Amino acid sequence: MSLTLSMAAFALASSISPGPVNLVALSAGAHYGARAAMRHVTGATLGFTLLLVLIGLGLHELLALWPGLTEGIRLAGVAFLLYMAWRLASDRGELGNGKPASRPSLACGALMQWLNPKAWLASVAGMGAYAADGEIGRIGQFAVVYFVVCYASIACWAWAGSFLQGYLRVPARLRRFNRVLAALLAASALYLLLG
Repeated sequence: MSLTLSMAAFALASSISPGPVNLVALSAGAHYGARAAMRHVTGATLGFTLLLVLIGLGLHELLALWPGLTEGIRLAGVAFLLYMAWRLASDRGELGNGKPASRPSLACGALMQWLNPKAWLASVAGMGAYAADGEIGRIGQFAVVYFVVCYASIACWAWAGSFLQGYLRVPARLRRFNRVLAALLAASALYLLLG
């Protein structure tokens, strides 16, 4: 297996698996359609890629020196997930009727990755496996491969949500869908808090 293919396989396994960022992409696609959800997808991909590169350049060493910072990021992530879960659970089930500020955004997607422990673990594990020596060319190669795979993976979740729009046009169905996603986000937050 070539190095690039191995990097892509790692990126796919890490990016396509369910997690908070993907659940929000699914919800954004269901509420606002694939096109609007691509703002979240793009932000999440850019945010993750920046995190990956910074980890490769040595951010993980800084975090090892200040473990309190790592704990702060974890707690902020839990709080953000619980906030997102609350927003989904309290939604009235009306597609596309949200305020512009509640629509998917580039900034929210990026922030979610920086508060997502799954993203931190994938960055540290990936850079440890593929660029532990800090070689700039290898870090860049891994970042490019990961960017492409991450974007496609999160976009799949957004597109899946957009395909559900027809089914979710009934407010009661959308409320149930939102509450299931809210419960999954809350469960992710509790796992991070207690785990």
